[in-house]
Amino acid sequence: MVFLHHQNPSRKRPSSSFVPPFPPPKIPKSQNDGVGVGVGVDAVEKMISILAEGGCTLVNPLGPPSLPADPFKLRRHLSRLFSSSPDDRSIFLSGFSAYIQSPSNLRRVLISSNGSGFGPARSESLVRQLLLVVPIQLDFQTMLLEKLPEYFDMVSGDSQTSLSLEEDVARLIINQFRWLDFIVDPSSFTYKLMQVLSICPLHLKKEIIGSLPEIIGDQNNKNVVDSLEQMLHEDPSIIVSVLDSFSNLNLDDQLQEQVITIALSCIRTIDGEHMPCLLRFLLLSATQVNVRRIISQIREHLKFVGVPTSRTMQKNKLKGKLLIDSTEASILDALRSSLQFKSILCQEILKELNGLERPRDHKVIDIWLLLLLYSNSQSMRKSIEKVFKKKVIEGCIQEVMLDQCICGNKELAKEYFLSFLSFSEYLLACKEQKARDFGIYMYTLLFEEFADTYSRQEVLGALVTHVGSGVSFEVSSALQIMASFATKHAREMIPLSSHINGILDYLEGLNVENLYKVYEVFSHMALPARSSADCLGSSIANELLIIVRKQVSHPDLKYKKMGLIGILKIVSCLGDASNVTLSSQFQKSNAEEALELLETCLESCKQSCLSLIFVYDELTAILESRTLHPVIMDWIGKHVGEFESIFLSDLDGGQLPSSTTFCGLEGELWMNLDGEISPICLNILLLASSQSASLQFLPANFRLLSAFERLTNQGSLSGIDALLGCPLLLPSSKYFSEAEWQSLTGKQKQIICLSLYYALNWIRELLNAFCTQVTGRFEFTSQATKEDIMLKLLKRLRNLVFLESLLNHSIRMCPMALPQLHLQVDHCGSTLVNQSNHVGNFEKKNEPKMTRECTSPNKRKHKKISKTSTTDTDGKVPQPTLLDVLRKAGALTSQERTSTSVDQHPHVLNESMLIEVSPLSQALESQKFRFRPLLSECFSILTFSKNHDSCCSDPVAELPLYLYLIHDLHCKLDYFAAPGKQCSSRNLISASVTRMTLDEFLSKIRPLFPSLKRNLDSAFCILKEGNETCEEHWNVQSAAAGNPDITNLVPSKSSISTMVFKEVLNSFSKMLNVPEVQRSKPVLSDLLEAFQPNKTLDAGASDMQPCPSPGTIEYSYHGACSFVESILDAGAKVLPLSLVSIMVLIYPFMSSNLYQILPPAACSFSFILASEALFTLESALKSVLKVISKLEGDDKNIQSGFSQILPLLHNRLRSSAKKLLKNKWDKETLENGWKNKGEIVQKILRIYLEYTESTSDLLDELACTILPQGFGSLSMCHLCPSNRIAFPSYRKLRAGDLDVMQD
Repeated sequence: MVFLHHQNPSRKRPSSSFVPPFPPPKIPKSQNDGVGVGVGVDAVEKMISILAEGGCTLVNPLGPPSLPADPFKLRRHLSRLFSSSPDDRSIFLSGFSAYIQSPSNLRRVLISSNGSGFGPARSESLVRQLLLVVPIQLDFQTMLLEKLPEYFDMVSGDSQTSLSLEEDVARLIINQFRWLDFIVDPSSFTYKLMQVLSICPLHLKKEIIGSLPEIIGDQNNKNVVDSLEQMLHEDPSIIVSVLDSFSNLNLDDQLQEQVITIALSCIRTIDGEHMPCLLRFLLLSATQVNVRRIISQIREHLKFVGVPTSRTMQKNKLKGKLLIDSTEASILDALRSSLQFKSILCQEILKELNGLERPRDHKVIDIWLLLLLYSNSQSMRKSIEKVFKKKVIEGCIQEVMLDQCICGNKELAKEYFLSFLSFSEYLLACKEQKARDFGIYMYTLLFEEFADTYSRQEVLGALVTHVGSGVSFEVSSALQIMASFATKHAREMIPLSSHINGILDYLEGLNVENLYKVYEVFSHMALPARSSADCLGSSIANELLIIVRKQVSHPDLKYKKMGLIGILKIVSCLGDASNVTLSSQFQKSNAEEALELLETCLESCKQSCLSLIFVYDELTAILESRTLHPVIMDWIGKHVGEFESIFLSDLDGGQLPSSTTFCGLEGELWMNLDGEISPICLNILLLASSQSASLQFLPANFRLLSAFERLTNQGSLSGIDALLGCPLLLPSSKYFSEAEWQSLTGKQKQIICLSLYYALNWIRELLNAFCTQVTGRFEFTSQATKEDIMLKLLKRLRNLVFLESLLNHSIRMCPMALPQLHLQVDHCGSTLVNQSNHVGNFEKKNEPKMTRECTSPNKRKHKKISKTSTTDTDGKVPQPTLLDVLRKAGALTSQERTSTSVDQHPHVLNESMLIEVSPLSQALESQKFRFRPLLSECFSILTFSKNHDSCCSDPVAELPLYLYLIHDLHCKLDYFAAPGKQCSSRNLISASVTRMTLDEFLSKIRPLFPSLKRNLDSAFCILKEGNETCEEHWNVQSAAAGNPDITNLVPSKSSISTMVFKEVLNSFSKMLNVPEVQRSKPVLSDLLEAFQPNKTLDAGASDMQPCPSPGTIEYSYHGACSFVESILDAGAKVLPLSLVSIMVLIYPFMSSNLYQILPPAACSFSFILASEALFTLESALKSVLKVISKLEGDDKNIQSGFSQILPLLHNRLRSSAKKLLKNKWDKETLENGWKNKGEIVQKILRIYLEYTESTSDLLDELACTILPQGFGSLSMCHLCPSNRIAFPSYRKLRAGDLDVMQD
């Protein structure tokens, strides 16, 4: 460049790599170039005279040149002169160039005539006027730009910014080019300007770039954009000026897209302080065409708040001490303002987030974007909430992301506190458990991070609103949060108590589980309040005590129950050994207050057995969950010490000392496991005949006793082990014969039924208590002792099955309402106590008078019987009887199925009538909720089985015992697998089971998986034997367990085996599809490994090549499905094609007359079992699909393995369904439960249709070929493809394939 050759070498700037995109212009040269100094002086004088002729005085001693009153006249004069005389033009240019060699002269001609660079038009500078002269404009532009580098380093450093405009020559020069009326040669001027711009210092470069739209106008935008792009790559610090320039340039669509691309490329490299400008430019430049690309790139490359740093990782140390990051706040402000001005962005952001499926594709910025959208747009809030909920449920938005948003960034997040709170409210009101769990976490985080009074009041107010909603799951979640707050921040909650007192207004509508949480909240607040000098704190404790005392003294059982829950929760807090406070003359100690509350509690329960049972059960739970003060433990010990004097009687050599009748009934010792050495018996008959209410709370009292014993004896029950084997005093077994039963009065029959009822519930609690001795929870007993206990537990379980079977039959002979032995909580939350006609009426009419006096004939001394607490963390579900279960298997006759009305009336006991083990009774079935539930420790009995060499698969007749437990396991699994389903009064769950999580339940049943498979194998072997051989095994084992000899009571091996088969397969299917099992690889692996084939899979013979590697999940799935398929193949007899199955499904109205056209032969018993195996196989396939959907990209090897077995499973399922559809049924089978089998066939055909390769082809075959043949004689040949859509059968069969069928 010419001007560079004339610069002082010391003032040169480093050369730039900038290459202009266009050729340099031709600058006109003076004809006097090359003349000496004298000639230059003449040129200056000539230039001055030319200006003077136009009315401009260049040399003005008072300031800048004096311009004429009409600047246009000057410009017109110069334009005419230079156009007509090129020599004058050259001389003028040479003279002016020489004149401005002096810095002072240059500054004089640059400033306006009034001394300001920004004066009005009539006061513009001389240079500005000369730039508007067409013949010399380009020359002056070039001249000024070449002078510009001489003043780059006039003032160095940051002080340059302090110069005024008159002193800053470089800025004065640039200022001359702004807003010119015209540009003669835009291309040349732009080239020269960009040439100079590339070497400008940073501060001047930024100013020039920002002024480009004002300097060059709308010409040469392409060149400007290209040049700026290259400069930006060389120096990213000019990004703000470049973006400002891009924003003000009038660009066409193509250039606009190029500019967007340039800006997007800067997101990864730009400094944080410049990010707000870049985001604002991008978002405000968004159009329908590029908006998705802009949003996607911003999400992908924006480094925003929440990125894990040492600051956020140490949030506990820095909490509340970090100041807001102005950069991050500016970024949020830029995003928010852009979203306000561009409505198109809101919808596109939601679409972008909805399109993301994998959790790893989501970032912290997504949460902030949703928050910004939520705070900006009222109309879109519902949609935003749904997107947020969807992402939470899918695991895309996780707790750690929320931590990164809030923790350590309190001041930044505080502005959006209400939006965070709104999201929390929405999630907590969702039905989905995962959404509510995340809502709970959000509430907790907001409460803990924002400790100011306002924020916490808002959080608590929102929670109280949830409690008042009346929605069970929402209320439960809100109270769970408040209980957590009260536990961790009790003292901080005391000043906020006025904001949560509103909960007390909703007590009447709360279920038992939520009542616990309410009183837990206030109990934890009352504990520090008692020791607080603050009057507010002490008033909380006093008000709480007043409330619970009023409730517990209320005559209505509903309010009494509330008070009992409150008192026991307060006792658990005050009586905790770690919360003891010293008493004073003005205040009782915590332990003393707790004892007084316990006394009040028992006093209020004197007239209500159910209340006392509830107190005992809750005390047991408290003992298990925490360590109480010794004073309270002593009080409990004295109370349960009365057990012996109330319920036990002495024996002499294992026999009653005298023969006594009770209400005319002879007594007999049943189920004596200790023989002659037994010193005591349980005096059930005596208490039942005297109508003592003590039997009603016997099981609960014993449970408290055993819990106390374990707690005070290092987990051992050796102090009360005599109770496990002691006999029961019950009515003589002779009364179960026809003659004796008919001779009994109605009252005597009721006494017999009550005696059996109390006896079986006593044994249930024996199992609950002593199973803890063999589950491995306590290391205190020898192996020999454990084996003895295990043997007795098996015998007691046999006693239980025997008693329940006998009671089932007896209560049909003598219908009566059984007393309730524990308070139940239904699946939806309401309790039986709240159902006025369910329990209240029975208590008023039939409850015996309560007495604590000893009714035993022998006044016994109190022996030392230690006592402890058994935890209620185990699930307790009322047990249906075995024959209740058999009813589901279809093992009962149609007469039994339709005899509901007959069961309502007394029967005559006939010795020729066999009583099956646990026979079905409608009367008992409707009262099963009154039983004491079994705890999950009892499932350990399933592992007691040993191998025996014998003539059959069940040599010790244990299968009925294991069925009893397996069905109970199935009931509990139903509860945990579907916690949100509605429930009836007959499907109720005890209060304690709701305290156990599904993960805890799975950890307890995980060791049982091999036992389930072993029992399934045994049942299947018995079914394959096909007869009732070895029936004496039950009688032998029953006698060994002390059961009386009742000859007309026998088990049905085929019915029991069938039900074991169904229960195990149903349980296996449910566990495979429980989300927690699918997420836990160890549990899923153990479950699948337990159900592997008895023979190892032969990889060479497998239908799948290559076969999965042993030890992998996919291999385990393959093996489990192979095992189920082997059962299916063995259970289904494949006979010649029979269309009856399909015809019955499609024409169910024909089922009543189908016997007449059915072929004979075939066994549908095996068909039922095979269908169960088919449904299990389908569940396994669905489980595989769910497991695959949960795999991340890192699990490619596992995905590959599953992709190998999926086609095989599809083929097996389809072929198995086809086999079953070819089965024939005989006439007798059809008469017995035909409707049920029709439903089974519908399911089988659905599977066949769903997993066939071409559903439409199969339907064509059914409609055109098979069905017309099968119904030809019934005029059904008109069922053809053209009108098949009209048949309702097809709509029922395959609603999802209607479109296919229409094609």
